[in-house]
Amino acid sequence: MAFASVCTVRPPDAASPPEAGVVVMRGVCKSFIRGRNVTEVLRGVDLVVPQGSCTFLVGPSGCGKSTLLSILGCLLTPDRGDAWVLGQHLPSLDECGRQQLRAARIGFVFQRFHLLRGLTALENVAAPLALAGMPPVAARRRAAELLEAVGLADHAASDIRRLSHGQCQRVALARALANDPELILADEPTAALDETSGRQVMELLHRLLSEFRKTALVVTHDNRIFPFADRIWRMEHGQLFPWQPAPLAMPLSLVS
Repeated sequence: MAFASVCTVRPPDAASPPEAGVVVMRGVCKSFIRGRNVTEVLRGVDLVVPQGSCTFLVGPSGCGKSTLLSILGCLLTPDRGDAWVLGQHLPSLDECGRQQLRAARIGFVFQRFHLLRGLTALENVAAPLALAGMPPVAARRRAAELLEAVGLADHAASDIRRLSHGQCQRVALARALANDPELILADEPTAALDETSGRQVMELLHRLLSEFRKTALVVTHDNRIFPFADRIWRMEHGQLFPWQPAPLAMPLSLVS
């Protein structure tokens, strides 16, 4: 995608991340002000997402997961602290620089798919490519290749309103890969799916991450898909902690 030369990508004086990672956050804070009320959502978040990993972020509703994802997706900016995404120092980017990073190097998968109703599966996948200026023929060819990769080549001409939820999420995965991003941000990708469809989507995501050499950060409440994570972080009260599985209940027969 072509952007004006005034975009700030990474100024020469931007600090380098303290360690290697597709995502590095150090002491990130974010608050929202409504009238006289100030709500602290992120309270000094530290996070590293290694290249090629599938990292899960779990926690109760309202704990700050979506806010963190929005910062990494260049939709929000941190109030304090440092954040690097793909080597870019987010607090140093202007709006145009964030737009460039978001459009060219980050893919998004949403809970409710966010597909364009009335368009075919192929047209939905080709849409971001057309917005990026790719010629229509090339965009459709790339979209067809991605639909084949997610097992939907036979449904390329189908209106997305005729597809199942699982198929729609596969289209969304193909669309997220359209611009060949290096980082995939997924917000509750299995919440609208039954157990079988959710497992199939996560198996597909895991395969695509390996095949296309991508990195993913997945926000989820769905503990059925935890085995697909390389690492899991738990968010509570705006802070991150290593996730620990709940201890197994002791059988009553062993209690004496």
